[in-house]
Amino acid sequence: MRKDEILIASLLEESWMTLEQLAAACAVEPDWLLRHIDEGLFPQVSCVSGVWRFSTANLQRARRMRELERNFDAVPELAALVADLLEEIDALREHARSRRAG
Repeated sequence: MRKDEILIASLLEESWMTLEQLAAACAVEPDWLLRHIDEGLFPQVSCVSGVWRFSTANLQRARRMRELERNFDAVPELAALVADLLEEIDALREHARSRRAG
């Protein structure tokens, strides 16, 4: 990971995106996100005072799900399952990387 990527990732981890910002970043309509939230496919989103808040992890999950649905004509539940597996692989890789480093 380059230094500028680390800086951007660090900044995004401390901030939140709104529903409209996340939809624009993923090139989807806000209704697409709301349908997926209602179906329980975004388990870690929060709504504070009626405003949806999305993290960097939510952004990556939304992009993965959108690509799976568009590129492979996957149903939302299958796209969410694959996103779950990819997130688990990412976590295992990070864990292995940290064990090697320290």
